[in-house]
Amino acid sequence: MSTPFASAAPYYARYRPPYPREFHALLADRFVLDGSQTVLDLGSGPGTLGLSLAPLADHVYAVDPEPAMLAEGARLAEERGLTNLSWLRGDDAAVTRLCLPRIDLCVIGRAFHRMDRARLLTDLDGVLAPRGGLAVVASLHRPGAPRPAWPAVVEEVRARFLGTARAEGDGQEAREDCEDREDCEDWAELGDLLAKSPFSRVETHQWDRTVRRTVDEVVGLQLSLASSGPAVLGDRTAAFETELRRALLAHDPCGTYVRTLRTGAAVATRPRR
Repeated sequence: MSTPFASAAPYYARYRPPYPREFHALLADRFVLDGSQTVLDLGSGPGTLGLSLAPLADHVYAVDPEPAMLAEGARLAEERGLTNLSWLRGDDAAVTRLCLPRIDLCVIGRAFHRMDRARLLTDLDGVLAPRGGLAVVASLHRPGAPRPAWPAVVEEVRARFLGTARAEGDGQEAREDCEDREDCEDWAELGDLLAKSPFSRVETHQWDRTVRRTVDEVVGLQLSLASSGPAVLGDRTAAFETELRRALLAHDPCGTYVRTLRTGAAVATRPRR
């Protein structure tokens, strides 16, 4: 059965911000990616991480529960001429049942908070190579950081179409300084969880970057979210797009919307013996 992400898949691939270049450089250095490694992209979506790592790996296994996301990733791989990816339907509960080869690196992007994390970390202990590890990348909130005014315009339109609870991310705690509340990770909790896992050797990194979007890109980002994708909006999707564009341009006719995003990465390996 498909999920709300099915209708959001093409928007997700096009409008979600890419991961920082510093994160890819960190992985290449930390795991000595030289084209010989096997990578697992768990909760891959349309392969936002897996597609970028494919040129540095021997093979990438992209695993996601949503067929539409996998189909979008496969389309993008073909478009880019990448042939060393396998697109597998599954979730974090299926890691030990996918008959994967020994994995050198598992990457999880903006999806770890949706998983049964303690169980997954135990399962990965049997999947990752002795010198392997995992890297979790997440959107982080920025406590006390100044916030631009235009996101409030987006939230007001979302609330009118979706109701207040849905507009705030299906009832999740509102974190006004985190762009996509669906994807926010509790950074302290993540570090504690990894430190208690088989992969207790943990290093963390954070990067801030400024993102500039057009009005169409702001609208597309909203349609990439499970809480406001076309499956949720239904026959009101076109009206939502029209009203959001109108409200954004009324707020700022320049049509460029700037925001600073914070991304965190936790790299975890087994302790040295």
